[in-house]
Amino acid sequence: MHASGTFDVKLAPQPAAPGIEPAQLGRMTIDKQFQGDLQASSLGEMLSAGTVVTGSAGYVAIERISGALHGRQGSFVLMHFGLMDRGTPSMRVTVVPDSGTGELAGIRGELTIRIERGQHEYGFDYELP
Repeated sequence: MHASGTFDVKLAPQPAAPGIEPAQLGRMTIDKQFQGDLQASSLGEMLSAGTVVTGSAGYVAIERISGALHGRQGSFVLMHFGLMDRGTPSMRVTVVPDSGTGELAGIRGELTIRIERGQHEYGFDYELP
């Protein structure tokens, strides 16, 4: 199955966890609203790290999405793994196995994100039992 649409995202910088400050990691909360085939909201957290080389960085994030996917109600968790390698981006966003609830129990899949002219768009290839 394939779902697509847009989403709005609010990222809010957070202080480092106590004792982790010397690692110089960025930490943010995620608050998203999805439109289109996925009518849902999500909350999550992101950790990021830059490097001394311009255009190189990495991030990981986890977010729980709750709402309806093609009309099926439930929730699931997405795990993000993103890299910038001297300006070349790569990203993988995958459903955490067995994280689906309700009518989305057993969901598996990969989500892609595209940003054009400031608009966030998603494509979601998924399967359900």
